Amino acid sequence: MSANELRFQTICQITERQPVAPKVPSRLEDLWAVDVFTLNKMQACLPKEVFRSLKHTIQTGGKLDVSISGIVAAAMKDWAISKGALYYAHVFYPMTNITAEKHDAFISLQSDGTAITEFTGKVLVQGEPDGSSFPNGGIRSTFEARGYTAWDVTSPAYIMETDNGATLCIPTVFISWTGEALDKKTPLLRSNAAMSKAATRLLKLLGHTDVASVNSSCGAEQEYFLVDAHFAHSRPDLLLAGRTLFGRPAAKGQQFDDHYFGAIPERVQVFMQDVEEKMYRLGIPAKTRHNEVAPGQFEIAPYFEAANVASDHQQLTMTLLRNTAKKHGFVCLLHEKPFAGINGSGKHVNWSVGNATQGNLLDPGDTPHANLQFLLFCGAVIRGVHQYGPLLRAVVATASNDHRLGANEAPPAIISVYLGSQLEDVYEQIKNGDVQGSMRPGLMNLGIDTLPEFPKDPGDRNRTSPFAFTGNRFEFRAVGSNQSVSGPLVAMNTILTDSLTWVADRLEAELGEGKSLDAAAYNILKEVMEQHGAVVFGGDGYSAEWHRMAVEERGLLNLPTTADALPMLKTESIKELFVKTGVLSEKELESRFETYSEQYIRVIDMEAKLVISMTKTLIYPAVLRHLSEIAGAIASLKTIGLPFETANVELISDLTSKMMTTVGELSSALAVHDFATTEEHMQYCAKTLRPLMDRVRGYADALEDEVADDLWPLPKYQEMLFIK
Repeated sequence: MSANELRFQTICQITERQPVAPKVPSRLEDLWAVDVFTLNKMQACLPKEVFRSLKHTIQTGGKLDVSISGIVAAAMKDWAISKGALYYAHVFYPMTNITAEKHDAFISLQSDGTAITEFTGKVLVQGEPDGSSFPNGGIRSTFEARGYTAWDVTSPAYIMETDNGATLCIPTVFISWTGEALDKKTPLLRSNAAMSKAATRLLKLLGHTDVASVNSSCGAEQEYFLVDAHFAHSRPDLLLAGRTLFGRPAAKGQQFDDHYFGAIPERVQVFMQDVEEKMYRLGIPAKTRHNEVAPGQFEIAPYFEAANVASDHQQLTMTLLRNTAKKHGFVCLLHEKPFAGINGSGKHVNWSVGNATQGNLLDPGDTPHANLQFLLFCGAVIRGVHQYGPLLRAVVATASNDHRLGANEAPPAIISVYLGSQLEDVYEQIKNGDVQGSMRPGLMNLGIDTLPEFPKDPGDRNRTSPFAFTGNRFEFRAVGSNQSVSGPLVAMNTILTDSLTWVADRLEAELGEGKSLDAAAYNILKEVMEQHGAVVFGGDGYSAEWHRMAVEERGLLNLPTTADALPMLKTESIKELFVKTGVLSEKELESRFETYSEQYIRVIDMEAKLVISMTKTLIYPAVLRHLSEIAGAIASLKTIGLPFETANVELISDLTSKMMTTVGELSSALAVHDFATTEEHMQYCAKTLRPLMDRVRGYADALEDEVADDLWPLPKYQEMLFIK
């Protein structure tokens, strides 16, 4: 069967398939958190004193009373078994951006040969996976295998149900035998505790006497592509790399703006409803779904949750998207740039901080110029982003996200803060030492009698900003769609901790000198804007003028690739930041640099090998068959004396020759392994291997436009993006 016959057969299978019948929607009340061991379920099955102790730990972050673990484990086991679970799993989050789990049965053999179900407090609290087989950046050698998982009581246990049964899943941290964090969760919990301590101190200096623990919150918008599985399974690049290494953009892409917020295709909507039902059962508050800008691209977004729980839920969401897609005949692509020439996918992380007594600490209220609490917390963010912008760039640095940052749907690699016109004006007044007031929100009058006037926000939104204030939170738009949100949350919490500590130190000193609270606060804010206001920018982040101004006039760093960004983790200022806040030791930070740089190098190496393989075994043979057929046709034309045109043959021959020559150069470049440092190796990947891969692709994509369609071996963009 020819390649084109296979493609046509695939198209027929897709277009003629019977739509999956949607389930009868269940009531939200009947679905919500039914598979989660919630506080309500704990209260119903635990003794009062045990429940009170556990609830206190969950809600305040206090130390877990290990003596109650046996009682909790027995109740958790009984609940899980009543839900059909035969196994339990300590779920953890290694430095791979994926979720890991080790399953064990509720089984204990007795001396008489019988078996009983058993789940002890010791097993609930601590597990032991291999500490050397996961990325650890040199913390654990192969022969040093011991690692531990430890129960994170602040994130609820849940039942993961599949067609093959149900498993009790227990969120845990993952640490080495020597105590270092090998995961994403441990630093997140540490960063939140450090931030809470610093925020509480500042709130008390502001006059609050009743201050509950402060928590960061997160709402992560998730963008993704859906491609029919028949197409995806015919593309080695999609299967192995998660993106198309070859492919000429279709004549129609997103230029008509007709996909964004358009009617959701029926098959996709059935898939979405299935995902959302699973999310609701797991207590994940899915709120929004819609078509995204690019054809074949979609988005799901949740309500805000506490950052630690939101991070766990985000990992679950990615798992549910991928697994549910398979049941609907799709492959869900979470790569940041699976298709060239159209928008890639991000994971906009909406982040704020607050507590039960003072509320959202980044809520400006109606008169932000007079809201000292908000101004100081927001000012602390401004200072932190300016001082540690390279850290924010480093935590979103991956080989896949490099394709997206700076494109027309994503912010540039220069980290700046967008405040909106109202707040930018307020902070400018503070800088000038003359605070007069805040711009008032206006009313929108559409001139249509049947439509009411409605309030207009005092500031616009800026899609080109990597770190934008959006009403009562900051939106970190540079995070990649395939990433765990833990790294960005750790960075934001930690830089805020440092800045809140600095603000509190300065405020304490000013108050000690007899200044009033207002005068002291405005002095500090004026200092913040004088020293760190360069990071505030409200214009077009894509413009060449901003790139020039940011670097030359404002001293901001432009770190366009992961090879440029990751070494920032080794700078003294960032080492000092993590060590003094207690979020990461120097050894743990070094392990993250080693792990993420190794991942970057391996991704480029894998993709380069795949480019060579696909060119040699798929594209080059297809071109030769095309040329052979043309040669036969030319010979036939010659025999009957008809004219023929050879320009196209010469063009194809020239492109093929250049493509294969470049493949040879790429093969030779891959054979180079002698690098003095990891940084040198990363730069080689970025500046030598990637450009060679792009050159091969350029020739191959040009050939796709010349070679007969019935010979082209790969599903094309127009098929993958538009046939659902």
